[in-house]
Amino acid sequence: MSSKMATLALLCTVSSLCYAADHENLSQPLPLREGWSLQSGCKIQAQGEAISTASFETKGWYSVTVPSTVLAAQVAAGTFPDPYYGDNLRKIPGTSYPVGTNFSNRPMSDDSPYRCSWWYRKQFVIPAADKGRTLWLRFGGINYRANVWVNGKRVADATQVAGAYRTYEFDVTSVAIPGKSNTVAVETFAPTERDLGINWVDWSQCPPDKDMGLWGAVDLVTSGPVSVRSPLVVTHLTEDDGGSADLTAYTELHNSSNQGAKGTAIAIVAGIRVKQEVELQPGEDKTVIFDPQHFPELHVKHPELWWPYQMGTPHLETMTAMFEEQGKISDEQSVRFGIREVTSELTNQDFRLFKINGKPILIRGAGWSQDMLLRPEPERLEQQFRLVKDMHLNTIRLEGKLETEHFFRLADEQGILVMLGWCCCDQWEHWDKWTQENHAISTASLRSQMLRLRHHASNLVWLNGSDNPPPADVEKAYLDVEAETHWPNPVLSSATQTPTTVTGKSGVKMSGPYDYVAPSYWLTDTNKYGGAYGFNTETSPGPAIPTLGGLKKFIPVGNFWPPDDVWSLHYGGEGFKKLTVYNEALAASYGRANDLEDYLRVSQAMAYTGERAMFEAYGRNKYTSTGVIQWMLNNAWPSMIWHLYDYYLDAGGGYYGTKKACEPVHVQYSYDDHSVYVVNSEYRAAGKLEAEATLYDLHMKQLFSQHASIDSAPDSSLKALTIPSEDFSNESPVYFVQLLLKNSSGAILSRNFYWVPSKPTAFDWSKTDYTHTPASSHEDFTALRQLPKAEIESSLQVESDGTWRVRLHNPSKALAFQVAVDTVDKKGMSVSPVTWSDNYIELVPGETRELSATPPAVAAEASVVVSGWNVASTTLRPHPRETAALQEPNQAR
Repeated sequence: MSSKMATLALLCTVSSLCYAADHENLSQPLPLREGWSLQSGCKIQAQGEAISTASFETKGWYSVTVPSTVLAAQVAAGTFPDPYYGDNLRKIPGTSYPVGTNFSNRPMSDDSPYRCSWWYRKQFVIPAADKGRTLWLRFGGINYRANVWVNGKRVADATQVAGAYRTYEFDVTSVAIPGKSNTVAVETFAPTERDLGINWVDWSQCPPDKDMGLWGAVDLVTSGPVSVRSPLVVTHLTEDDGGSADLTAYTELHNSSNQGAKGTAIAIVAGIRVKQEVELQPGEDKTVIFDPQHFPELHVKHPELWWPYQMGTPHLETMTAMFEEQGKISDEQSVRFGIREVTSELTNQDFRLFKINGKPILIRGAGWSQDMLLRPEPERLEQQFRLVKDMHLNTIRLEGKLETEHFFRLADEQGILVMLGWCCCDQWEHWDKWTQENHAISTASLRSQMLRLRHHASNLVWLNGSDNPPPADVEKAYLDVEAETHWPNPVLSSATQTPTTVTGKSGVKMSGPYDYVAPSYWLTDTNKYGGAYGFNTETSPGPAIPTLGGLKKFIPVGNFWPPDDVWSLHYGGEGFKKLTVYNEALAASYGRANDLEDYLRVSQAMAYTGERAMFEAYGRNKYTSTGVIQWMLNNAWPSMIWHLYDYYLDAGGGYYGTKKACEPVHVQYSYDDHSVYVVNSEYRAAGKLEAEATLYDLHMKQLFSQHASIDSAPDSSLKALTIPSEDFSNESPVYFVQLLLKNSSGAILSRNFYWVPSKPTAFDWSKTDYTHTPASSHEDFTALRQLPKAEIESSLQVESDGTWRVRLHNPSKALAFQVAVDTVDKKGMSVSPVTWSDNYIELVPGETRELSATPPAVAAEASVVVSGWNVASTTLRPHPRETAALQEPNQAR
């Protein structure tokens, strides 16, 4: 047993490939997924010795598929109705903590059914062919403590199994029987407020069981006496152009026998085979290293590199590690990896800049959340990765919630970078309250995750703290683990700008805002708060109200309007339990909402401009700005705040504002000086381009028009022209700016449309807090409510390949404002995910646009609703055999 793990007296190794379909080993793991039984320990009189025998009766127990938390199993069984709908969550026993408070920091109530332990039990047959091999029972995640029994024998107790983010392997060779039925029983215990558990902070409510149970995969794995784990390849590019690379391979060996082992460690790295002789003492762990100094063939010329998808191809290679003893392979493991090098540096302004293979990258991403019940949903994961790429984002940030192997495999394959690290706001950052066990579990948890995740090409950086950096002793302990496990990527002390005595400046900031600020904020603040400079690890223009079709999925009709306690249950927690700042800004800027439809219409416009402005500002200012993470990408459960698409994957205004801002070659307006920039996010020149800007007043009278030719260099931000300030002074209450960007052939590469106030928001900087900077006076868009009605001609065509095309034409003399298309089913629910080529658009008089999407197969009987700020709502029904669809006019707004 390794001395590194002696503090918890437990062998705790991890191999990432047991959870991914594309990994191989000598003997494939036996997944222990289906056929588990679950019951409360308060309802069982027997002990583990009896429960883990074949004769034990489980009548009346829940049937469960693992991974599953306790509450997730109960919901799946129908014990409780959908906890995400309405206020159903609050009706589940044990959900007695005050709404919006951090349950992670509170004890469970005395009458909570989850104060009891809960037992998981399964019978399984080990193939007879595995007789004579070493048998490992592997747990991918147990929250929080457990006693583990196999065939009447306890193999680990709750002092050894403690820590939600640890992974475990138990040698069960002496108690498990190949060729016969075996029984495993696991008694699980929920985390207390003093444990390093899985926490939900102000993003979400918290399930009453605190996600207790077997939340990770369980497998039976076999090997010979020497097991092979956690292969890793680290890249160092030795030429600036990536023309050569040094590859260093690592693998972890463990001798499980009571005899010494002498054999050959072999690594096959991208087709290159290297080997070395290795000796292990009984029970010894050893890291084997293959480096270019000793194996010159690992100096590779002209390697095919892995790139984030916007920079190139996310090419993956394979490494296989094995141990051969006396002519037999004891064990082998394979992983996919990328030949790539991630580095970071401080700019001359002390801003953190990341580089991939020596090239700088502007990080544009968003914060990720798993499902609140931690339910594994592979198809949903794949859908969300498609949404991320459709918005042109390049990074996902995980604050805790360290996701499944399927997640990281998708990130590797699709070229999406991942920021990882621990979560804030509970015992994980209550270092002054840490016990000796907390210290031991924190480093054991980190070691588990380093070994599990380190080979993934998508990893960008690990954060040892979130809202605060750890104290010196904890940071040093973390850094020791990261060095021992050869973590190959940058490490930051936290997501904040607070320096430490150990590693100094972080180069990042976490200065907010998180609540609503006007679009001009991001370019107005230039040196103190959340404006577009430096690297902002989490920030947001605030609440994100779902569309009506999405709202119907979790708010009962009787609670639609006005917003009530059911609504507020789906807000955030702590400082975000109310939408006061947002609602006041909505009323002041656009006029108080008359009804639900009015509120939702304005909310989508605010989300669109808010997200667009934030991402555009960071794009314009690269590389004075080096990164921005929208807080958040998605939600743990249906929510009214902090998402770019809602829990049901429905895309609203914020989604399309982000997609617009981050498009590969983009033309944009600047709120601070009326300049027009072209931002090229591709790593190749865009050639000769022509930018066109037109300024209108509220009545569509043209006030200014200008063309400008530019050469757009790779990864660049270039000013094309400036609209004179005096052209904004004709006393129009609102101005409209239309931008077009065309290539040398005249094809439109980018189009953008803004509504600009005659007087911008004034910010009261002295009253800034961690949530936002308040406005001393708001911008005024109330005149938009007096826009004349516009008549839109619309049609829907369904192509043979399943693509839906909506043609929109504005024959009227009025602007058609914030025209949106939504795919809905027979009940009026939004069909999701459906991503349109563009949405929430404006059509000037005489303009024609075509929007396209490919709805999922379930949308066969769906319709498209075309609506807008000042246009009649129209329903288009698909007729695949005809060239165009019927139009069904609805009542005009």
